[in-house]
Amino acid sequence: MIPGPWSLGPSSLGPLVPAQRLVPAQRTRTLLLAPAIFSIEGGIPRILQTYLRALCALKEAGGAVRLLALNDAALSPADLARCGNGEIEAAVACNRHKIKLVREALRLSRGCDDIVCGHVFMLPVAWLARRMNPKLRYYLVAHGIDVWRRFTLPERMALRRATKIFCVSDYTRRELLKHCPLPAERAVVLHNALDPIFTIAAGRPLAQCPPNILLVTRLTYNDRYKGVEHMIAAMPAIRRSVAAARLRIVGRGDDVARLRGLAEKHAVAGAVDFVGYLSDAELAAEMRTCRLFALPSKKEGFGLVFLEAMAQGRPCLGARAGGVPEVITPETGVLADYGDVPGIAAAAVTALQRDWDENMILDRARQFSFPEFKERLGSLLADSRE
Repeated sequence: MIPGPWSLGPSSLGPLVPAQRLVPAQRTRTLLLAPAIFSIEGGIPRILQTYLRALCALKEAGGAVRLLALNDAALSPADLARCGNGEIEAAVACNRHKIKLVREALRLSRGCDDIVCGHVFMLPVAWLARRMNPKLRYYLVAHGIDVWRRFTLPERMALRRATKIFCVSDYTRRELLKHCPLPAERAVVLHNALDPIFTIAAGRPLAQCPPNILLVTRLTYNDRYKGVEHMIAAMPAIRRSVAAARLRIVGRGDDVARLRGLAEKHAVAGAVDFVGYLSDAELAAEMRTCRLFALPSKKEGFGLVFLEAMAQGRPCLGARAGGVPEVITPETGVLADYGDVPGIAAAAVTALQRDWDENMILDRARQFSFPEFKERLGSLLADSRE
């Protein structure tokens, strides 16, 4: 076991659980680098928790999983036990100190076979670790807008040495390869997955639900691309066709006052509820009782929140942009062009008035279950080790 600020073994996190194997045991050690994993809300921390769970579940006897998080101030034993199932050998929080990140990454990578890097800006650190250990393999999780751009020189160098790049959607894969040409087989699609503790089960029958449209996102000015203002602007037209329709917005951030002002400007303040932050249980209750989930965002690399809605049997409305069309099918929701307020309104009315097959929506969510994700990740890692 590696000593350090957070060095936790099976004795402190609970009993060992036999690892599930997809390939013959190789006793590999894997380090997961995360920008943040427990300290903030958002899709990237949630999916990196799923990676941590999967790596721990795939760990063979004699192997090890280590965790290093840049922005977390501390890593609680409860969070580590929840995601690691007693299989995390060492875990270090850097409290935003980048120098500490580099130092700890080099230390924790000693004796490792693989590094899974949770964000492209951390990839040069993995490249440096490989310079010190040429046998080390490293992988990148490419989430979306983080790789839809020109890369810095250190990022390009690190990308070219990556063993594999796990892209959350085919759209993200194409954008990455456009900005950093690589052998096509190096970038592979590994869709995000639902948290294994997330129950896939029908909520209240849609026909019994009020015509509430649920929207869940960060409400910050920098996240205006999420399309919240477009959804608010669409409400007058929606209510002309579905008079009882309400928009319930879950989230918090520095843009709430501006968005409230837009609701007043469009004369729908009485039909737009700013719910604020909700716990996981409260959010699940909202999803189970809404008629439609909507997020007409422009820059979703995948759209994990759509799956979470589908897991309750809710149809979804998304923008025809990014990776969203790979998630929402004609049987599970509707699409509109980003920023097209009349189109968003028409799509919402169609969705609210349609008789959906909730079982088909649930089946779509099951296609992105944790077991499917774990098997795919294990296969990709195994192929790289042959």
